[in-house]
Amino acid sequence: MQTNLIKCPFKIGETQTLAVDHLSKIGAFLTVPDHPEKGTVLLPKREGGDGCRVSDQVPVFVYLDSEDRPIATARKPKIEMGQIRPLKVVSVTKIGAFLDWGLEKDLLLPYHEQTVRVQTGREYLVALYLDKTGRPCATMKVYERLKADAPYDVGDWVRGYIYNINPNVGAFVAVDYQYHGLIPRQNLNRDLHIATQVRARVTEIRKRDHRLILSPHKQGYKMLNTDGAVVLKKLKAAGGFLPYGDKTAPAVINREFGLSKSAFKRAIGHLQKRGKLRIQKDGLHLSTSK
Repeated sequence: MQTNLIKCPFKIGETQTLAVDHLSKIGAFLTVPDHPEKGTVLLPKREGGDGCRVSDQVPVFVYLDSEDRPIATARKPKIEMGQIRPLKVVSVTKIGAFLDWGLEKDLLLPYHEQTVRVQTGREYLVALYLDKTGRPCATMKVYERLKADAPYDVGDWVRGYIYNINPNVGAFVAVDYQYHGLIPRQNLNRDLHIATQVRARVTEIRKRDHRLILSPHKQGYKMLNTDGAVVLKKLKAAGGFLPYGDKTAPAVINREFGLSKSAFKRAIGHLQKRGKLRIQKDGLHLSTSK
């Protein structure tokens, strides 16, 4: 079975400036400036075509309507071709999920472009592409679309979006929705989940591929009181003893405290110096001193 390729002289999935060729009762028909022979696309009145005049040049976004006909809108979509953005799922059907991208017709996220099964009402990071027929669709396979060589230095704070977590590697982050970032597994904590925004510090720029290695924590000394409070709370709740220490596996520390192994070690060391607990071979003991 062959699939018909949608032919269109306009740039599907992109904002472009077109000229008003003629008007009708349903809206303005636009064409490529100085090239009316390429045909026209309708800008309906409800989409910004009301009030246009012949020869006006109008910035519009072109996509396909429910019958796969090119249509223009003056609305600004939440994503365009070449961009990566988080979009919310409005429905899940037999052919895939449909996302709200700010336009009248929702955007299809096919099943084969999903990296996890999505849920209605939740947000996921996607890129926009044209399928083999020329229809705009979304894909969650953003890894290969991200770039290296981000304009940041070690010590800079950046904002990103977690789009995948591999417990053996870490959390994969789209920094500025453009660049590769990774929070290594030893820095994972219970507050880090797929489809969440994160603010993190650049701790390393990997030499082999120039990708950013990130830490969601403030510098160690600034986090001592916060992390220490977490340890003390659990220690008191456990009756004054916990069987954890320097030799405990990082995965166990993360599960029990929501801290990386290094943050845990800094915290208990700081608490011992303050006389709040004692670190012994069998684990942590709450200090009885006032």
